[in-house]
Amino acid sequence: MESASTLIQDFSRHLREGRRRSPHTVRAYVTTAERFCAFLAEHLGGTVGSAQIKALKQADIRSYLAFRRADDLSNNSAARELSAIRSFLKFVGGDESAIPAVKGPKVTRGVPRPASPDDIIAITQDIASSAREDWIGARDWAVLLLLYGSGLRISEALDLTAEALPLSDTLRVTGKRGKTRIVPILPKVRVAIEHYIDLCPHEMTPDKAIFRGKRGGPLSPNLIRRVVERARTNLGISDKTTPHALRHSFATHLLAGGADLRSLQELLGHASLSSTQVYTAVDAAHLLDIYQNAHPRASNS
Repeated sequence: MESASTLIQDFSRHLREGRRRSPHTVRAYVTTAERFCAFLAEHLGGTVGSAQIKALKQADIRSYLAFRRADDLSNNSAARELSAIRSFLKFVGGDESAIPAVKGPKVTRGVPRPASPDDIIAITQDIASSAREDWIGARDWAVLLLLYGSGLRISEALDLTAEALPLSDTLRVTGKRGKTRIVPILPKVRVAIEHYIDLCPHEMTPDKAIFRGKRGGPLSPNLIRRVVERARTNLGISDKTTPHALRHSFATHLLAGGADLRSLQELLGHASLSSTQVYTAVDAAHLLDIYQNAHPRASNS
């Protein structure tokens, strides 16, 4: 019988290599699996391994969710934990139909909160002007314009390597689960990236990240989040304006201007159209025209 610790290690490897899940998802699922197995050891009163996990009943999973609810877990968080548990049980048992059926809590799907173009540019300008070195300011400016101009996730932008150089009108991006897609690059975004590359003191070799840290290593997403947070504070802008909000802004601005959902789904790299449909709930009254025709930053002027 495989122990819980061995199963969790194998589960982590399965998520990373077999399912190609993001590092964030792997951490979240593995943490839930560890917490779940620790609970089972006390709940069942003994060692937990593959045999005990395969024999779990609906009541055991309900007991775990009740245990977690005592920590004031929200419905959305409880639903995510249940999803992680189901994934772990399927991995251990190998049969999805054998997993005890437990109805998840009702989840309220929040409406994305786009940032205004003026706020986006104000933040990027503040970051660029506050940087200690010109190349770092140019780097952060280019990263944030790329998130907004092409709708990339921050991890997708920072995973880009110099193999993509020289830049053209489009960019091949690797998204979740290793799926690739082609996204357009606005002229101003391309100019910003090329300006950063001209100033960057680190050599752009094909196997290295385009966006580099001060010492030449890959740029950390947390660093971008921190500089955006400082700029928000300096400018008195809502704390909802995060790097990921720039992706929301890209989507809502295009949709409001007339982009169809299927095209937007392709640009965002969503596996399911339902993930894209949340943007239809955003108030379009203050949004702008579609990509290339009247995107807020599409003009060369």
